[in-house]
Amino acid sequence: MITGIRIANFKSLKDVVLGSLSWLEGGKPLTPVTAIIGKNGVGKSALLDALGFLADCLKAGVEEACDMQGRGSFNKICSQGERVIEFNIDYKESSTSPNLNYYLSIMLDKYNRPYISKEFLSEINNNDLKFFLLLAESTGVAWTGEYSGKLIENFEEYDNLKWLKGYDIDQDNLPDTEPVHLTDPRKLGIATLGSLQQHPRIARFCRFIEGWRLSYFTPDAARSLPVSGPQKYLNVHGDNLANVVQYMEREHRDRFQTILDRIAQRIPGVEKIDTRTSEDGRVLLRFNNQGFQDPFYAGQISDGTLKLFAYLLLLENPTPPPLLCIEEPENGLYHKLLERLAGEFRDYANRGHGSQIIMTTHQPYLVNALQPEEVWIMEKGADGFSTMRRASADPLVCSLVAEGLPLGNLWFSDYLDPR
Repeated sequence: MITGIRIANFKSLKDVVLGSLSWLEGGKPLTPVTAIIGKNGVGKSALLDALGFLADCLKAGVEEACDMQGRGSFNKICSQGERVIEFNIDYKESSTSPNLNYYLSIMLDKYNRPYISKEFLSEINNNDLKFFLLLAESTGVAWTGEYSGKLIENFEEYDNLKWLKGYDIDQDNLPDTEPVHLTDPRKLGIATLGSLQQHPRIARFCRFIEGWRLSYFTPDAARSLPVSGPQKYLNVHGDNLANVVQYMEREHRDRFQTILDRIAQRIPGVEKIDTRTSEDGRVLLRFNNQGFQDPFYAGQISDGTLKLFAYLLLLENPTPPPLLCIEEPENGLYHKLLERLAGEFRDYANRGHGSQIIMTTHQPYLVNALQPEEVWIMEKGADGFSTMRRASADPLVCSLVAEGLPLGNLWFSDYLDPR
């Protein structure tokens, strides 16, 4: 689970922090469900895109990630006047494990191509700092084994370590290490080392990021008729919805119909959901509605029903992703279903499998089901850059919620706006 995020110089995110970071004083960890609220254009979509960008860097490399998803190029996504994009991710492998911190900085080389200037993975336990990966300009060291690593006894040395500045590393004085010299400065070090058995901590963190899923679900895309072929997760826009149903039917046959029946019970008017494969090999989703003898297909179902089905299918996946980012889940849904959906999100995140949800929303009805520590308000300053603050940082808001006033109603009444 992610406990803290810092993003610097990505679009309007000049320097924003969510949750707690081991090397920053104050701050409380992120909750299993996190909602980002704010006006249009303040940077909510940029925040989710930044997380998607980091996952794309792992899968495809930083140069390709800068051009994917319509981002344009490094110069398009780097904040105006800056030359480096930075990420800090604090996460825990379990509730009792120490914090692991991942740092990544991306710059342009002399040919104006994005590359990785620094990258490291460390463990921070109380005031002890232990490194597992240190790379600067594609050169550095990695520690082998489960528990090895460079232990820094004095936490204050953190800012003065020569290694973080890319200077020479005296490997003779570092036990349990192996030198790292990457041939491609545009590929993440964790992507290369994460496939090696001797680096289990790096491998687990790599799999953690690989499992992130972003959802900008579009009902029209989900109405397409994909070629038959099971797929484990919904893609960004959800046009493989029928393929995911096919995957669950094949891989989890014993649970499949139970899952669909459970979903049907939570969608008003739907009695049964199943699939059918057409003669040309395409997957058809069928919805049996109350009062109708013949089933409806995905192309005939309302946007709200299709969207609610997609989200519930995500939440019922027997192998859930560790992080699920959702853009405005309320679009197309009846407002009285939103508190129920928020409850589904919380139940999903608290099942004990470590999954986490970060979503953006404009809908007070959805926020009504959340607590102040789960909601972050995003604003844009006079300089054009985004700022973040937690709703729970306002004592008046916390007092009003404790008295029984819903948080979304307070937002609608401008209590969450700066005073």
